[in-house]
Amino acid sequence: MAMYLIGDVQGCDQALQRLLDKIQFSPSRDTLYLLGDLVNRGPDNTAVLRRLEKLGNSARCLLGNHDLHLLAMHLGLSRPKPGDTVDDVLQASDRQQMIDWLRHQSLAMFEADILMVHAGVLPQWTVHQTMVLAAEVESVLQSHAWPEFMKHMYGNQPDRWDNNLSGHERLRVIVNGLTRLRFCTAQGDMEFAHHGDVNAAPPGYMPWFDVPGRQSRDTTVAFGHWSSLSALDRDDVIELDTGCVWGRCLSALKLDPLSGAREKIHVSCSGTALPA
Repeated sequence: MAMYLIGDVQGCDQALQRLLDKIQFSPSRDTLYLLGDLVNRGPDNTAVLRRLEKLGNSARCLLGNHDLHLLAMHLGLSRPKPGDTVDDVLQASDRQQMIDWLRHQSLAMFEADILMVHAGVLPQWTVHQTMVLAAEVESVLQSHAWPEFMKHMYGNQPDRWDNNLSGHERLRVIVNGLTRLRFCTAQGDMEFAHHGDVNAAPPGYMPWFDVPGRQSRDTTVAFGHWSSLSALDRDDVIELDTGCVWGRCLSALKLDPLSGAREKIHVSCSGTALPA
């Protein structure tokens, strides 16, 4: 039995198949944990969603910003952006089934002492609070009120967490932290304009995982979203978006729940062999 944490697939189903073949994945034995951005920018979003839904409890998935964008497009609340490739989902005969499955996925998971999110964890949040706040959004997404929530999801303000936040502003900050965060200040003010590596931080900002005194620092956090980090791997953070949709590779972290042993596994997203 093994756990596999997998970075951003983004509609690259052939690469996902190669990765599952390489790890000799068995749905009766193993569990996949996909760290969000299941769809968009890649060529075969419907195949990814249908594959993961068919795997049932053997594939546990997070929602990323691209997945939420698809949900908003389904409702007519978000316009297509340059590079979007989700028309295959929006025009599929089983569109509603895929949308309903997608909105029942998670915003955060905690397994084998690893906190899993798509993008980041605000410095004020403990692991427990992160899970509780993620559950708040999940509850709304899985309810009949989800279209109303989606109407108010987008926006960069408030840009800092406050326990007294309520309503749509509270949910918006939770979503932004879990699905969009890269840089923030020491006080947790979020910044969304810069997408480069750690050296691209604007003055006064730093990667969220480098904030001094971050409340989740004693727990390993695994995330995707930030392909320019080039698979950052530290004791406290593991980044698994290795740029599959940009022609680089799709990556998995194999975890042995009993021994705690870890192994990184990669497949080329172009279909060519990776160097040994």
